[in-house]
Amino acid sequence: MSVGKLGPENVVTTSPDSTLEEATQTLDDENVGALVVTEDDEPIGMLTDRDAALAIHDRDDVGSAPVEEIMTEDPVTLEADDDPLAISEAIEEHNVRRFPIVDDDGELAGIATLDDLIATIGEELDNVADTIEAQSPDYSP
Repeated sequence: MSVGKLGPENVVTTSPDSTLEEATQTLDDENVGALVVTEDDEPIGMLTDRDAALAIHDRDDVGSAPVEEIMTEDPVTLEADDDPLAISEAIEEHNVRRFPIVDDDGELAGIATLDDLIATIGEELDNVADTIEAQSPDYSP
């Protein structure tokens, strides 16, 4: 399995010139905690609900602020064919939990998160437990 198979391919995005009000409405409407900021189909930033909340302290009219002033620039990306453990390594190295997935051309192809990694590990552990139980009839957890 590759990183590109872990998370959703349909990524919720916004543009750098969207207002923070528009972006937070998208966060709410799509029920997500982050938006990938794209330009020409390439990820150039990330805007999280936390970024939006913290922006309140910096501006009088925060809703009209452009996303590009609030977003985290140059997000850490992963290649679609990376091993899923790349997520764990990237989390440790960069202290973030969401990663835009890019194709060979650098264009957005999906998103993978810490939650995706944990869910996948949980599913794999269930498979291992089923195998142990099938092969060891006297085993009872």
